Amino acid sequence: MPHTSSNGYMFSLLNKNGELGIRFSKKVQEKYIQEWDSGLFKSYNSVMHGYVLVPDHMFEDLDKLAKYLSQSYDYVMSLDPK
Repeated sequence: MPHTSSNGYMFSLLNKNGELGIRFSKKVQEKYIQEWDSGLFKSYNSVMHGYVLVPDHMFEDLDKLAKYLSQSYDYVMSLDPK
């Protein structure tokens, strides 16, 4: 499963359908689910708690998407290392 990780935590991953999920804190997840009109990310029919599904339209602005990935990276770096 292709993914990015740091500090012992994954912060983004692709599922077998080629969908992207990005990890955020619970508070930020709720914000982006509403803002992006999205939902929780699923991989192999399992909900990946902590990850928000990135809708297709967001791939039209890669600079903005990169900022969300950076925000996710900052989040996992704030967690205690595994």
